[in-house]
Amino acid sequence: MTASSNTDAMEGNPGFWDRHVMPRLITFCCAQPAIAKARSRIVPRATGRVLELGCGGGINLDHYDRARVTALAGVDPSPQLLDTARGKARTMGFDTDFRAGYAECLPFTDASFDTVLTTFTLCSVRDPQAVLREMRRVMAPGGTILFLEHGAAPDPAPARWQQRIEPLWKRIAGGCHLTRPVSVAFTGQGFRLSDCEARYMPGTPRFLGWIEMGEACA
Repeated sequence: MTASSNTDAMEGNPGFWDRHVMPRLITFCCAQPAIAKARSRIVPRATGRVLELGCGGGINLDHYDRARVTALAGVDPSPQLLDTARGKARTMGFDTDFRAGYAECLPFTDASFDTVLTTFTLCSVRDPQAVLREMRRVMAPGGTILFLEHGAAPDPAPARWQQRIEPLWKRIAGGCHLTRPVSVAFTGQGFRLSDCEARYMPGTPRFLGWIEMGEACA
């Protein structure tokens, strides 16, 4: 649900909702206990030079194992969320390179990172396949993608609700899609998956609560 989205803000024409309401909504939703627990299981796996997609808000900063991370970069299109992330990083004494930009065209050179992390971001990008290609480009040989994403539910009832709600949901939640596949998006681009799990988050409506997490290697 990060602001790596296809809202008006991406077109250089942010409205009041995009500037003031949507960043707060995203930060609130993405910091809920069930989501924080899932983050605590995937983010600490990051090692070496790390790139975080949708870093705005700095929510993942609490979960990194700093003894394993040698450098941390990130990209996000929301100025408001980036300001929050940079301020939090300074408070924590975390040296970061957080840049404004879009995951479809990462402002980093080839083979720059040992780990690429995406958490609740692929749901809101304009072109998921382009993002996956960019992740492969910036990942060093032997590197790993860590992912924690929500997406298309496997069961008919919540899947129908996702299809019904998605048009409105995208407008209020920063371009967030409910019906995008997760793991198969990686395998469709030739990535090999490992240590994966998929489930509904407890205490969350099933049309919002299907998550998939794991590791992907080229």
